[in-house]
Amino acid sequence: MPVAPDPYPAFASYAHPHRLVTTEWLSANLGTPGLKIIECNADVLLYGIGHVPGASKLDWRSDLDDPVTRDYIDGERFTELMRSQGVEHDDTVVLYGNDGNSHAAHALWLFTMFGHRDVRLLDGGRDAWIGEGRDTVFETPEPSRSRYPQVQRDDTSIRAFREEVLDHLGDPLVDVRSPHEYAGDPGEGGPGTALRGGHIPTAVNIPWTSALTSGSRFRGRAELDEIYGAVEPGPVTVYSGVGERSSHTWFVLKYLLGRETVRNYDGSWTEWGNSVRMPIATGGV
Repeated sequence: MPVAPDPYPAFASYAHPHRLVTTEWLSANLGTPGLKIIECNADVLLYGIGHVPGASKLDWRSDLDDPVTRDYIDGERFTELMRSQGVEHDDTVVLYGNDGNSHAAHALWLFTMFGHRDVRLLDGGRDAWIGEGRDTVFETPEPSRSRYPQVQRDDTSIRAFREEVLDHLGDPLVDVRSPHEYAGDPGEGGPGTALRGGHIPTAVNIPWTSALTSGSRFRGRAELDEIYGAVEPGPVTVYSGVGERSSHTWFVLKYLLGRETVRNYDGSWTEWGNSVRMPIATGGV
């Protein structure tokens, strides 16, 4: 059963305020039936040194990725993952993590592709929870297996592939990496996991961290509108290095700013910069 949204007034200006919760709301709702809390960190070892009471762990590599196909797990494996974590299909899932929620947002994007209806982010993530001195535990929950229904992954509405990006160069495209990565500066950022540095032609550079305050919380609606004002109306595609950071910007554009069609090119620069004959541009810092 879904849990009531966080009524925090500052969220009201966002397009979909129910997609966020505060640390206060989460603390007050610990143990509420129908609420499942999942920690997904960039650093997978952090969970073991203390986590939100009742939170289970999601390893963004071993739990969500298929290393053979360089793709994500399929519907059968996602269903089993949810059953093993005790998550029911109508549960409210709150995701959080370190590093500005970059990997928690990526997990939320994947949950959305598998059709989970009520999945939210903890504003400020692990950093906010720990920074406020809130309770943490070392115990790993041992939930009863759920009856999560068999689901399939939908790659059509919020995911973009390389050829689709190539065929639509000139449409709104956002590179969320750092300015040095965007420029292809070999001294700072460089090509990362790709053989070539630079960016996809026509992409604008808005680093994913632009959406966050120094405390890793999301900026207010007015600030976000100004930051993303350069993104032209219409369907927009976002990309990063391997798709995690761009999932965070996808969340901002879709749920906080209400852009109707936002897709994440998760192949991102790793795929584009390693592909033969893909056009690139450099400079821009």
